Order: sequence, then C-alpha cells, then structure tokens
Amino acid sequence: MTAAPAVEAIELVKQFGTNRAVDDVSFVVPAGSVLGLLGPNGAGKTTLVRMLTTLSVPTSGTGRVAGFDIVRQPTDVRRNMGLTGQAATVDEILTGRENLALIGALYGLSKKYVREATERLLSRFDLLDAADRMAKTYSGGMRRRLDLAVSLLAAPPILFLDEPTTGLDPHSRSGLWQVLRELVDEGTTLVLTTQYLEEADQLADEIIVVDKGKVIAAGTPTQLKDQAGQASVVVTLTHADDLDEAAALMRAHSPEVHVERGSRRLTAQAGGLADMTRIAAVFEASGIELDDLGLARPSLDDVFLHLTGRRAEPTADPDQTTEGVTP
Repeated sequence: MTAAPAVEAIELVKQFGTNRAVDDVSFVVPAGSVLGLLGPNGAGKTTLVRMLTTLSVPTSGTGRVAGFDIVRQPTDVRRNMGLTGQAATVDEILTGRENLALIGALYGLSKKYVREATERLLSRFDLLDAADRMAKTYSGGMRRRLDLAVSLLAAPPILFLDEPTTGLDPHSRSGLWQVLRELVDEGTTLVLTTQYLEEADQLADEIIVVDKGKVIAAGTPTQLKDQAGQASVVVTLTHADDLDEAAALMRAHSPEVHVERGSRRLTAQAGGLADMTRIAAVFEASGIELDDLGLARPSLDDVFLHLTGRRAEPTADPDQTTEGVTP
C-alpha cells in the first residue's frame, strides 16, 4: 500500500487585490523527502509556505499536511508541522535553554520531556556552551540554529524552512545542511524555500520552480539541469602554445568550442561521458599535455536563467504579507 503524501498543494490560489501571488499551484511531497521551492524574488514562494502552514487563508484551492486539510483542520496541521521563517524568531532576552522551555510550555509538553529534548537539541545544534546566555548575545548563525531547535522541540514529522540559511556564513550554512540531512535520514519531511541554488542542489530530492505565482518547472536537480542544455567537456591545457591545435582537435568532435586563452581552457558541448572519453583518447594520442579534463553539467543557476530569464538573487522575498495567524 502506498504511503500518503506528507504535503499536498491542491490548486492553491492567493490573491492580494489585483495581484495573484500564487496562481493555481499543485504539487505532492512524499513522506521522508525534501522538496525545494525555487523562484526569483516575488515569485510566491513565501506565500505558498504561509498558506500550507495555516498562516494565510487561500483565496481558493486547499492543501493537506500530514493528511489534514489546511483550511478545514488548521489546528491538526499545526500539531504535525514545524516552521522556521526567514528571520529567527527567538526571544532575545531569554537564554537558549529558556527559549526552548517557553515553547515547550506553549505546546503543553511535559517538563521531563522538555528538559531531555532541550539537552538533546542544544547538543545537536552545538549550543550547549551558550545555553545559559541570553539569545541577544548570539551570533546570526547561533540564532538560526536555536530557531531551528525550537521548531523541532515537538518532533514534528514535517518541517517547513523558509530560506533557512539566508545571512549565514559558508561554514554555518554547511553545518546546517548537515543537520538537515540527518533529520531527513531520521524520517523528517522538509519543504525548503531557498535562493541559494547550491542549497537546493545539495538537499532537495525534487525541485519546483515558481515564477509569477505559477509552477514553471518541476523535477529532480538532474532533470532540471538537463533542460538548461547539454553537458560540456572542459579541458585545461598545460601549455598555452597548444591552444590552437587543441581547439582544432576538439572541433572535429564538437562544432562549438569556446577558448579561454588566459586560463588555457577549452569548453565544448558534449552528450555525456562517452564524448568525454572520446575526447580524452584524442588528446592522449596527440601528445598534448593536459592539466585537467572533466565533464561539467549545467548548474541550477543556468536552469534558473533558462526558465525565468534572470539570475536568482539571495535576498528577501517581497511576497510576504502582514496577515495574522489564521484562527
């Protein structure tokens, strides 16, 4: 028997005056998987998350989270999900440990469970040494980790992350990615909005690209990259004097060869590993010395440009609203 999806969006529409921020969006997220929501600024990603987490009522359509309808059963939805927004929402005048205790009390969790879970989560997010300091003394990365720890206190099976690593340095971002991978390994379902394309590539099982409120593409990272064009064979020569001869050899196998003289690099379109192997054999027979030879697939940034006509920018999403929590 097939397991029920963890999250479903069903013909979701959100209208703000004359602006249709989300326009008939549908998708399914299998349990235990990671969905990446990608799109330019103002694409509707945050509005989608707000509807699915019951913070905003759809104009039409609906969704299900853990099998519960987001319009008719919002309380049940909230009991089965956690949310980390774009900005950390910890109480700055409380310590890290006190923030977790406060949320535990609001959830109605037992004090014994909260004490045990607090120690476990503080350890997991490398916050034990700072547990008794006020959160206002934390760095941005520490606040983000505390925010995520708070959202995990009730052990929700489904976690929504709205640009969780915005503003973090590369080291903090990498550490958070590792924690998210561990959560997925333990069975948590993640819905992730991000403008860091590497983040989606690293974490997502499937990616949905949203632009102007509509889904314009969906698939695995590899499938989306294939839409942006063929892979390329990239050759870096040892000696710049060999560039012209090397270019001629590559043009015999690919009509489009790009030469970068300053870096001694040649790039040619290729169908895959077979073309790379063939070109490697040609160079080996020619005696031309190579520093490197490899196959480069289009990046998710190329996909973004191909689908939307513009690059992704890691800045805040203006599609947020000031609506209150749905009763």
